[in-house]
Amino acid sequence: MKELLLKTVFGNTIENYLIVAISIAVALLVKRFVSKYLAILLFKIFNRAGRTFHKAQFLQLIVGPLEWFLALFMIVIALDKLHLPFFLDFKIYRVESRDIIEAIANATLIILFIRLCIRVVQFFGAILEEKARESQAQSDSQLVVFFKDFFRVILIIVGGMLILRFSFHYNISNLLTGLSIVGAAIALATKESLENLIASFIIFFDKPFTTGDTVKVNGFTGAVEKIGLRSTRIRTDQKTFITVPNKQMVDTILDNITLRSQRKVELRLEVGLSATVPQLQALIAAIKETLKHDDVLSATVFLSDTGKSAHVITVDYFTSMHQTNDEFNAFREQINFKVITLLEQKETALAAASADVVIHQAPQP
Repeated sequence: MKELLLKTVFGNTIENYLIVAISIAVALLVKRFVSKYLAILLFKIFNRAGRTFHKAQFLQLIVGPLEWFLALFMIVIALDKLHLPFFLDFKIYRVESRDIIEAIANATLIILFIRLCIRVVQFFGAILEEKARESQAQSDSQLVVFFKDFFRVILIIVGGMLILRFSFHYNISNLLTGLSIVGAAIALATKESLENLIASFIIFFDKPFTTGDTVKVNGFTGAVEKIGLRSTRIRTDQKTFITVPNKQMVDTILDNITLRSQRKVELRLEVGLSATVPQLQALIAAIKETLKHDDVLSATVFLSDTGKSAHVITVDYFTSMHQTNDEFNAFREQINFKVITLLEQKETALAAASADVVIHQAPQP
């Protein structure tokens, strides 16, 4: 038996063939159990909450790529113990067949490892998307999707560089130097686009506004429908659709109407000069009494100015933001009618109503 095991076939003993075959068989048999055990350990490290739903999702994403990576890794280690048979030992353009096989094995291991890393990124992206849906913030969802795709691209680029380094023995330092020069040239050529991209990050993190908010910027007022990586889309109050670069949304003064706590109403009453002081005082007191309403949070009524043409009474009051636009306009109209009624009751005329036109005729010679 010992002589049979030591018999050489294609440059390797039968004993070595058996050891390699047993190693590969064991690797294929235990890969599922080992990968699941390692995935559970990774889950405990990455996720402190340990919820069942997240655990099942994590295992579903990770176990498959992890088991094939471990199996291939163990198979490569086992096959490395064998000598290459003479009929497979050849050269192609001064490249030995063993180097080709080694390059293919290294590239496959790197691809499986990068695939495993992408699955981990997908898992964390799914968790963040779930939290964004719970908070009902559309900007958070857009940010999660962007960074998930961003890290996926970064991992693919890193995997390509690793393949060049370990499979083709290419010096990637020269490649990185060339990419940095090309990147600087592209950055100069696309300066405005990069500024808008950076501005989009500021919007996502600082959150001066979110999707659905009503904003006023550059003289336009409307609802934000979409926040992109380059621009923000706004549906104006005239139902037109405008696109504003994100740099302008960050650099210019932006009024987020949705975030205001109260609505202000300004009213200027120009009372005729014929009105006496008691009439003006009675009118101001009556307007203050009218504004003692549940929907009025605060109010200011006073005689702000007087002159040759009129006495000016300033009426400022604030209403709650809980009112809809129709309710706000209806309440404002109600207050205006009450002010007109008070003017009639106090027999106080506005300046325009008491204006007289006097025509002087020149005497005849």
